[in-house]
Amino acid sequence: MASTLDVRRDGPVARVWLNRPDVRNAFNDETIAELTRTFAALGEDEGVRAIVLGAHGKAFSAGADLNWMRAMADYTWEQNRDDAARLAQMLWTLYSCPVPVIGRIQGDCYAGGVGLAAVCDVLVAAEGVHFCLSEAKLGLLPATISPYVIRAMGEQAARRYFVTAERFSATEAHRLGFVHELCAPEALDAKVEAIVQAIVANGPQAVKACKRLVQEVAGQPLSAELRDDTARRIADIRASDEGREGVRSFLDKRPAAWTQRQGV
Repeated sequence: MASTLDVRRDGPVARVWLNRPDVRNAFNDETIAELTRTFAALGEDEGVRAIVLGAHGKAFSAGADLNWMRAMADYTWEQNRDDAARLAQMLWTLYSCPVPVIGRIQGDCYAGGVGLAAVCDVLVAAEGVHFCLSEAKLGLLPATISPYVIRAMGEQAARRYFVTAERFSATEAHRLGFVHELCAPEALDAKVEAIVQAIVANGPQAVKACKRLVQEVAGQPLSAELRDDTARRIADIRASDEGREGVRSFLDKRPAAWTQRQGV
């Protein structure tokens, strides 16, 4: 069976490409399983410092595969729940991956594809790309992707685009803060690479801790418990080997050891 992904490794950087261009990178149960396995493995690989999620072909992802959707039409409630649970687990695996994920959006991104984009930590899109949360057009709803999409685009924007199922441009997605960087199609790879290099120049453990910090602190009340927690986090990393090396290298005006190891 052919893989639905094209996974490549370039030193500390892993590149995962959706590889079903003939169906606009629509995903099915095989794609979901492969994405779950791939990101779980990459997250456990201490040598991986950044992951790029991209797609081959004209579209980033059209969402669910039509043949898969036809099969689901005959599923029982229990089968639909189990199927949706596997999609939810895949999205969680990508979102919770300890390594930063950079989304490379080169083409249109619809429905579940918007969910894939939303779980990325940094999103770079080409001008001319369109997004669409199209589920309501089919009498459905973007349930499993909703926790990530609402966090990424904001509640007010989600209130509109969930119920209207309108297409919106990459320019609008950038204005909303859903897309971090917007660039010409020919500049997409250079922009993605600049972000990758910025990440791998930083302390590997600090980067993972920063990603976890945002996920765990966002939305929390400014309580005594939160203040204690953040104080503990900075104390932990200051006392770590990486933290001590980072401060020493800064004071000594020399490159940190991790940049020398990676050739940054």
